[in-house]
Amino acid sequence: MFQNKNFLKILFIILATLCFFPIVSPPIALFLGIIFVNIFGQVFNADKIIKIVLQVSIVGLGFGINLKQALQAGSEGFLFTVFSITLIVVLGIILGYIFRIDKIITQLISFGTAICGGSAIAAIAPILKADGKQTSVSLGIIFLLNALALFIFPEIGQYFHLSQNQFGIWSAIAIHDTSSVVGAASKYGHEALQTATTVKLARALWIIPFSFILSFLNKSGGKIKIPYFIGFFVLAILINSYFPAIKDEASYVVDFSKSSLKVALFLIGTGLSFQNLKNIGIKPLLLGIILWVVISVISLFAVLEFLK
Repeated sequence: MFQNKNFLKILFIILATLCFFPIVSPPIALFLGIIFVNIFGQVFNADKIIKIVLQVSIVGLGFGINLKQALQAGSEGFLFTVFSITLIVVLGIILGYIFRIDKIITQLISFGTAICGGSAIAAIAPILKADGKQTSVSLGIIFLLNALALFIFPEIGQYFHLSQNQFGIWSAIAIHDTSSVVGAASKYGHEALQTATTVKLARALWIIPFSFILSFLNKSGGKIKIPYFIGFFVLAILINSYFPAIKDEASYVVDFSKSSLKVALFLIGTGLSFQNLKNIGIKPLLLGIILWVVISVISLFAVLEFLK
């Protein structure tokens, strides 16, 4: 029965549909995807679907954010962002040299950790002329650590009694991908979700200047992928802030976006097979873990000390 493709497709669709219901939390949605792929194998190549669902979900979440609150959250996270990006990129390149890791893999992991995970890797991979293996290894590490963060960050936040604002900023800085940031923050609370989404997407804008810098340094002339969906996210915030008449409709959009985000997490989980993880390699994985721990600890200390 497990070899029946039609059965597996139906089961896949059922599990994805379940993610729209409140009984399935963001971590559970990711876990369902991981369990599915490791029992039944990959049924669909969902890479393009993940990108579309994730971006639509993020834009929808903008209808639940007020511009004044967004500006406040963005300004509070600005200095943390500048400091942490610089630190992680420099540290990553140094550690990559010490561990004798492939230069391109080192840069992909470092920028992915420093800015916004898979989106940053997708943006700079063509500039660095990364091949399929280099890109997949880097993405595998980022997605693995994202999966762990989705489960453990809310628990750590509760342990340190982080406020909604503190957790939002911390998760936006310390968790790689926007999907896991939003997933962890939505589990922690609505205010944390608003703060985390805004700070993370402001952080994602750093893809643009760093892409230009890398293109210049590598003299690659590669095409730079600008995250245009962030502009639609900002537009959604403006509409929500200045058109109060659509408040009821906006709340439905936000609820749907939270549910569709869980679908994206389920699809991401279906790409985390044990075989893919085995192909990563110890040294690149160690580099990713060290950089992740460093940015997590430093940013946690910062929010505890300066955002009381």
